Amino acid sequence: MRIVTAAVAALALAATALPAASAASAAPQDPPSATDGVWRMDGYGTLLVLGGGALREYQTTAVSCVEGDSARQTGPGTYTTPDGTALTVRTTPGRAHARLAADRSVGHRWLTRIRALPAACTRPPATDPRADFDVLWQTFEENYPFFAQKGVDWHAVRDRYRPQVHRNTTRAELFDIFSRMLRPLHDAHVAVKDGDRVFAEVRPGTEPPGKELDAKVKEFILARDLKDATGLQDFAAGRITYADLRGDLGYLRISGFGGYAGADAPYTAEQAELDRALDTVLTPGRTRHLKGLIIDLRVNGGGSDALGLRIAARLTDTPYTAYAKRVRNDPADPARHTRPEPVPVVPAAATRYTGPVAVLTGGSTVSAGETFTQALLDRPGGRTVRIGRPTQGVFSDVMMRYLADGMLFVLPNEEYLTRTGRTFDGTGIPPQLTEPVFTEEEFAHDRDSAFDRAVGVLAPRSPSSG
Repeated sequence: MRIVTAAVAALALAATALPAASAASAAPQDPPSATDGVWRMDGYGTLLVLGGGALREYQTTAVSCVEGDSARQTGPGTYTTPDGTALTVRTTPGRAHARLAADRSVGHRWLTRIRALPAACTRPPATDPRADFDVLWQTFEENYPFFAQKGVDWHAVRDRYRPQVHRNTTRAELFDIFSRMLRPLHDAHVAVKDGDRVFAEVRPGTEPPGKELDAKVKEFILARDLKDATGLQDFAAGRITYADLRGDLGYLRISGFGGYAGADAPYTAEQAELDRALDTVLTPGRTRHLKGLIIDLRVNGGGSDALGLRIAARLTDTPYTAYAKRVRNDPADPARHTRPEPVPVVPAAATRYTGPVAVLTGGSTVSAGETFTQALLDRPGGRTVRIGRPTQGVFSDVMMRYLADGMLFVLPNEEYLTRTGRTFDGTGIPPQLTEPVFTEEEFAHDRDSAFDRAVGVLAPRSPSSG
């Protein structure tokens, strides 16, 4: 579902409910199972066809049906995508309903059995540029939850841009029209891709967490904040760094929630790499003497929500709810959603740290970096304080959609709710203690105000390691 990347645009375009598979990858046909048939997914504008050794997706709106991604069957009700994501479909008693789970994601997608694919799904899609425009516009119209919050009149957008599209509009022209339509959303989980051209925007005043920024920041932190640290170690292909600071403090930097075990590694391999890092860091001896732990998410490109919860499970002795997920579920009414599904944090059966935590965030804390931050809001027991700047403000898994001419676009359709029903989409999760984060002035004066504030909060009588 959501897959880690180094940049916001790449993140959005790599993330999909069902990563693509070729027809040739389908497993040999097995006897019919309880899950075989045609299913409609609540929300998401999606139909699934299960059977013949494969799972096939159809992306639907009121004006379109386009065949999407597929996965090969690996067992009764289980499917595997080319990137190694394991999908599980389980029917309810009576077999009229089912739920879909993906091992890299959290929560479930709910399915209702239908008799057959609609006729529109059995015909080739129209290839006219005007049809592509209509598919993109209608997909956002039926699924995007945040038009009112963003102050965007989507119908006025159609009225302005639809007359600019005609049968001879080129792909380049259509791409430019789509970019102008979507730019005012400033949503890092909205993107369009056509070959090498990619449109994506972040919240104004923020910077996407790309490789260059990550490398620059890591070099700065090593030279300044960690110059007197001990036990410095990198894990998970360099995406996780740990060091012991003076004053019995620990420092844990996480630049993403995935990419730990190489390209297209299965989730089990990602889990194993994360567990190896956490087992090395959170030893019984270290957790006994730690007075505080700094978790640095200020440059975090996102990834798997499930991996974030796996870390949260090492930071509590008490089960609690991280957040609840709900999905926009009525094409005609943006105020209607599925029933919120609570997502739990269950204490891990391994050494845990339950003392004070300082979480460092900023505008380059994106997606799963934000859902992990949200999962710590109600962390019981040890004090948790957020320091820095608001996060980017994008939480949802993203829907990937195909157009007949080969373009791709993505959009969010979910909300992550706090226990009071609040969401942080658009604005991001605010810090409790505001400090500048990697500004030019901070770099120029060799300052890291958020880090120093965290050290002062966690160990006020210890000397700053900066």
